[in-house]
Amino acid sequence: MMKHSKLALLFLTIVFIASLSSCSLFRKKEYSRTTNWEYNNPENGGFEVSQLREQVTGPGLILIEGGTFVMGSTQEDLMFDWDNFPRRVTISSFYMDETEVSNLDYLEYLYWLKRVFGTDYPQVHVNALPDTLVWRDRLSYNEPLVETYLRHPAYHNYPVVGVTWVQANDYCSWRTDRVNEWMLINEGILDLDPDQKNENNFNTEAYLAGQYEGLVNKPLRNLNPNSTGERNASIKDGLILPRYRLPTEAEWEYAALGLIGNTLYERVVERRRYPWNGNYTRTDEKRYYGSFVANFKRGRGDYMGVAGTLNDGADIPAPIGSYWPNDYGLYNMGGNVSEWVLDVYRPLSLEDFSDFNPYRGNIFENAVRDQDGFLVDKDSLGRIRYEEVTEEELVGRQNYRKADNRNYFDGDQMSQLSESNDWLSEPTQSNQTNAMYEYGVTSLISDEARVYKGGSWRDPAYFLSPGQRRFMNQNVATNYIGFRCAMSRVGSPNPGR
Repeated sequence: MMKHSKLALLFLTIVFIASLSSCSLFRKKEYSRTTNWEYNNPENGGFEVSQLREQVTGPGLILIEGGTFVMGSTQEDLMFDWDNFPRRVTISSFYMDETEVSNLDYLEYLYWLKRVFGTDYPQVHVNALPDTLVWRDRLSYNEPLVETYLRHPAYHNYPVVGVTWVQANDYCSWRTDRVNEWMLINEGILDLDPDQKNENNFNTEAYLAGQYEGLVNKPLRNLNPNSTGERNASIKDGLILPRYRLPTEAEWEYAALGLIGNTLYERVVERRRYPWNGNYTRTDEKRYYGSFVANFKRGRGDYMGVAGTLNDGADIPAPIGSYWPNDYGLYNMGGNVSEWVLDVYRPLSLEDFSDFNPYRGNIFENAVRDQDGFLVDKDSLGRIRYEEVTEEELVGRQNYRKADNRNYFDGDQMSQLSESNDWLSEPTQSNQTNAMYEYGVTSLISDEARVYKGGSWRDPAYFLSPGQRRFMNQNVATNYIGFRCAMSRVGSPNPGR
């Protein structure tokens, strides 16, 4: 009995010390190196500094360590587009989904929209529905796929298709909010609230702006002596993740190539044509010799091989996570479904791009404020309202001179070959892309033309190369284009270094 009592006392002592060590009394004090004032002390003003040092990795994401690479074509331009000539660029570290977004992932999104907005704003749910009719073919019997591909449990882990670029972006926004809400619930700051309706739903920006409160469980302590003593979480706490979004074209191509596996002391020892070394069958491990590493169309009428010896084993998209990942751990970066990326398409983008985090498609915006400088109320769906940067705000700026930069240097006033242009005048806010490309007459290029990357289940091997570029209107859906999400990396390019 005495022995058990001593063990119990020792255990309680350890628990007590551990609990005390988590209190502020036992935390290491931090001081400003420039003023010597202590941080996180309400007695000297309460300037708060988070002890979190690294970004938390969001669910489903893999860190893609950034670096320099040669972006563009790695094979002969059989299509004679001449829109992807090689150019060296640098990509910052970022995160990307391990797999494509699946039908099950998207069904969760649709269910949430119907539950929250279905009664008063049913069109929100309707607008998010994938176009299942993309499976129809005038000379093919695909009607079973129209009815089952999205919703039948057998297809839950297949990549979602029939989704436009606009719908894919809306999904990314929704995922941002759901993940951040979960982060705050997991930290005990908020309670679960299954009764969210209409504008009373968790939106990350509305929460940060103080326009959403939710079911508060344990608010953070506000160390400002002039405050109420409680506050919401904010960006400075490190508990709110950056936005989920579509990857840029450069990010997608960089991640797909996975050259981290072919690099030795800053020297790429083998320039890849595909997201793997060699051709489209395994040659690097004896037991897998000849196995297909991607889902694509091998030849006319050959989508999966001969019965008994199927080559890629998939007639339509294969389940997410099929085949082997590339050296970053990403699945199906070549084949299965092509994927939307963030960029507006231009034939000469690689000539115009910045060589650091290249991207075409910026539209600079500000949150809408009233005449007193306060944010206006969120909209009927619970979102903060935005408007393009005004001309008054652009006066004196040197790094950008208009809000909409989708056609900068390739479709705007400064890039048109017309003697009547006054090259010395300030560029206007008006969109002049059509004057250069004549959309619907001589071109299908407009400011709504978006890039999609990677080959699909219905493409030949040529399109499996990450350097290949194709485009489609952002409001069009197909049965061979899906998407995956990305997220910017905050802080150091490589954790722990």
